[in-house]
Amino acid sequence: MEPIKTFTSQVVPLPAENVDTDQIIPARFLKTTDRAGLGDHLFCDWRYDADGQPRTDFILNRSEMRGRTVLLAGDNFGCGSSREHAPWALTDYGFKAIISTSFADIFRNNALKNGLLPIVVDGAVHRRLFDMLAADAGALVTVDLAAQALRLPDGTTVTFPIDPFAANCLLQGVDELGYLLGHRDAIAAYEAGHRS
Repeated sequence: MEPIKTFTSQVVPLPAENVDTDQIIPARFLKTTDRAGLGDHLFCDWRYDADGQPRTDFILNRSEMRGRTVLLAGDNFGCGSSREHAPWALTDYGFKAIISTSFADIFRNNALKNGLLPIVVDGAVHRRLFDMLAADAGALVTVDLAAQALRLPDGTTVTFPIDPFAANCLLQGVDELGYLLGHRDAIAAYEAGHRS
């Protein structure tokens, strides 16, 4: 995983609420254990018609949305099943963070373990951010994970909650196993002393 440091990005607004993981990545794409290429199928049934052609009215198909690493989603993002492929598809597409008023617990945990930062903001900030993007589609936000801060396009900063261990892993760019392996020498020393 790439470490998540401070970064600035334009935002993709997706105001749909209760977006479940089958909408994020349909079940027919879950046969793989390889993350590569899943971004091509992100929101597949919304992005493409029955003939596989891009739907011009879907936000991700607009050329100016390419390269944006922050998704502003509606409430209760990632509900439904527990598929880990959902954060895989989002990160493979290029997203580093998702902003919402709430996330399904399993999705949030899967996101944190797979290098995707779920940022929870209150309803007033959420509405304000959508309004700012409606006024200026190219507006920028800055994410500072170490400070747990999100700077809005108008320059104001809001803080967001995150589990300290998850934040540490994201800052280092490691998952839980990578974190443990980073303590290999201490573990070996303990084991060596324990045996005697």
